[in-house]
Amino acid sequence: MSEAERTRGPRRPVVLAIHGPNLNLLGTREPHLYGRTTLREIDRELRIRGAELGLAVETFQSNHEGALVDRVQQAQGRADGLIVNAGGLTHTSVSLRDAIAAVKIPTVEVHLSNLYCREEFRHRSLLAPVCMGQIAGLGAIGYRLALEALARLLPRKRKAPRDQPRPSNSSPSESRTATSSKKGAARK
Repeated sequence: MSEAERTRGPRRPVVLAIHGPNLNLLGTREPHLYGRTTLREIDRELRIRGAELGLAVETFQSNHEGALVDRVQQAQGRADGLIVNAGGLTHTSVSLRDAIAAVKIPTVEVHLSNLYCREEFRHRSLLAPVCMGQIAGLGAIGYRLALEALARLLPRKRKAPRDQPRPSNSSPSESRTATSSKKGAARK
């Protein structure tokens, strides 16, 4: 353990929020669809709530598909969870979908508006099949819900090694918090 780890304690899990094209215009862009909350306010709220949940939150926004793909790839081995609002790239970017699938980081897809109440071309997400879940139509609160979901679903480091014997008064089912390892399954 390094000196920095001893003085700061264990590393907090890192969640990276990635925002796609045009999300830098939140607050002024079609507020009847996306609300008046700015991206800066969303990012600030995520960092505050993340700290309350014991998570370190990083954010990134780009209008460029390649920059988003690069950032997802850079998260491998560094981030424990991703929140992705790919904007219009949700419906077109095979490259971003493939990057999310490749890094195997638990990912929650977020959309401010309800995709299924909008134009038909928005009804299909290329990202959804490689994400653990999707939150859409709840405005800026969707980001907070995604962060809270990741906080509950991300595996936590155990204090004791797995090979230590269980106390004799507990059963295997009592010692596990996860009820399923399937994608998107609810956990207690």
